Amino acid sequence: MTRTKPIDPILEKGYNVRLLVDDFDGLINKWTKRSATFRATVDSSIDCQYGSGEKDKLDIFRCGQDNAPLFIFIHGGYWQRGDKSFYSFVAESFVQSGIDVALIGYQLCPGASMTNIVEKIQEAIIWLWRNADKYSISKNRINVSGHSAGGHITGMVLATDWQQMSNDLPKNIVKTGIPISGLYQLDPIRETTIGDALGLNDKESKALSPHFFEPKTSAPILVALGGGETPEFHWQTNKFVEKWKEHNAPLDYHAEPDVDHFGVVERLANKDSQIFIKVKDWLL
Repeated sequence: MTRTKPIDPILEKGYNVRLLVDDFDGLINKWTKRSATFRATVDSSIDCQYGSGEKDKLDIFRCGQDNAPLFIFIHGGYWQRGDKSFYSFVAESFVQSGIDVALIGYQLCPGASMTNIVEKIQEAIIWLWRNADKYSISKNRINVSGHSAGGHITGMVLATDWQQMSNDLPKNIVKTGIPISGLYQLDPIRETTIGDALGLNDKESKALSPHFFEPKTSAPILVALGGGETPEFHWQTNKFVEKWKEHNAPLDYHAEPDVDHFGVVERLANKDSQIFIKVKDWLL
């Protein structure tokens, strides 16, 4: 798509974080193999079709305990890359700790608009709520999290008026929200090459920025990121926390020590890490 703003080299370096990894493809290959190994050992339902699109599928991993919390994880990739199958490994420590997990896949830009992506994640959450009994998960303990682009989508989920979508849905369908390394104001992304596939104009950029919304839930929210992330990601998180505290949102903040944008995902999958322990306590 045609770029709507010139490239800012400082923002490009701050947001195009995969360029800061020596072997990004090797990292994804490692995650993919680890995820495949985990999927082979766990009670799961893979590629459940929640919508009509080719990638409108989700994976459910069950811990085997009745009425366990459900931890929904939305993958990153700047809304244009990635696949839920890369991230199955994130579920392992949660499942071992008595928490069910659902990983949501979605159509990517530019084939889908960012508006459509947000709508698809909302559709997936409603699908999980309505099909919970069929898949032996709890509809009353749904928690939503995501990393990077998934952190952005988590923010949009927390600003969703569910009863406006359907009057049979509870207002607090989501019990906690945990956006990780999220993008809460989208205008800066438009000044990087990342924005090329997104095609955002001024109106859409603001309409899809969680920073400018109010939370539509009383659910507690844990806003997290890696302590070693770029100044741009710290700015995104700090401004979001400041803004949503103005709305009296029940927020907590966590910076995982000494890790970058991708290291925080590996820490989330480590049951001995600070972020995993904090998130686990948030859910249980």
